[in-house]
Amino acid sequence: MVDVLTKKQRSYNMSMIKGKNTKPELIIRKLLSSNGIRGYRINYKLPGKPDIVFTKYKLAIFIDGCFWHKCPKCFIEPDKNKEFWKNKINGNVKRDKKVNRVLKKDGWKVLRFREHLLRKDPDQVYRRITKELIIRGFNDN
Repeated sequence: MVDVLTKKQRSYNMSMIKGKNTKPELIIRKLLSSNGIRGYRINYKLPGKPDIVFTKYKLAIFIDGCFWHKCPKCFIEPDKNKEFWKNKINGNVKRDKKVNRVLKKDGWKVLRFREHLLRKDPDQVYRRITKELIIRGFNDN
């Protein structure tokens, strides 16, 4: 099926999709800071543009939107323009795997959380992050 929007309209629509400071990101950052967890960076220049980075502990955290990263639990294939979306979403998934490999090769621990988990149980995500920080030598004293 052909896209019902012009190239210009599609480009504008895609440009309006928020990529930084999304609600799920803000939830986890608020949990971290309200519990005294400091030392993370946002917008840090690493492959894949992690949402939260603890440089000292080489911990890269991604909060993946369920649609954009093809969540096996939540993803619903769009009815329109199937080929476009299939290529777009599968490209994102492929890129995620490559980014994970590159970061791991460079000694980074990669944590990826699905948007639905952050909305459903942000404390579980917080506990997983703090567990990894402790494993990597974090001490909040």
